[in-house]
Amino acid sequence: MKALTLLTILTTVALMGCADYDTRLTSTNTSYLGGGQSVVSRGKASTLAESNSYWDGDGVPGSPSVVINLTQQTASFYKDGKLVGVSAISSGREGHETPTGHFKIIAKDLNHASNLYGDYVDPTTGAVVKKNVAIKVDPIPPGAVFKGAPMPYFMQFAPGVGMHQGFLPGVPDSHGCIRMPEFMAKIYFANVQKGTPVEVVK
Repeated sequence: MKALTLLTILTTVALMGCADYDTRLTSTNTSYLGGGQSVVSRGKASTLAESNSYWDGDGVPGSPSVVINLTQQTASFYKDGKLVGVSAISSGREGHETPTGHFKIIAKDLNHASNLYGDYVDPTTGAVVKKNVAIKVDPIPPGAVFKGAPMPYFMQFAPGVGMHQGFLPGVPDSHGCIRMPEFMAKIYFANVQKGTPVEVVK
């Protein structure tokens, strides 16, 4: 029975998208996998991600760089090669893997929204007509408009891929982006600039 429950949770986690528009990510009834394969609540999952993140870079001089480790699910922040912070992350899930290699920050957008994933809404009232859509797959209902999923503190380092605030269930879960807890996304956003090196390793 436990194995069946675990399989159900793993399947649910694997089907989630890059941003927080999925109602399963905002439901307090949804469970996630914690350390050691234990099942934890959404609030506990968020707490685990936050407790595995830290920042010691205030007042530290030096050029910034970021190393994203997909195996460890971390984004480490350096100043002149000195480690000053680590954020827990959620990278791209199977079929939407985060690209590896050497990159640079090419754009920053405080209030970015996805141009691929989100909801179809009524343009007058803003009411959701169809939730959790992929604009390239789901046909738009007559009279509706597309509203992209919010991706705050977006730091783009590859085409369509960047670091941003988002929910972390404890496993790779996005459409390729690097999700971070809100407080870490704010810090990284404030400390990177266009041209900051970003290395993504397995």
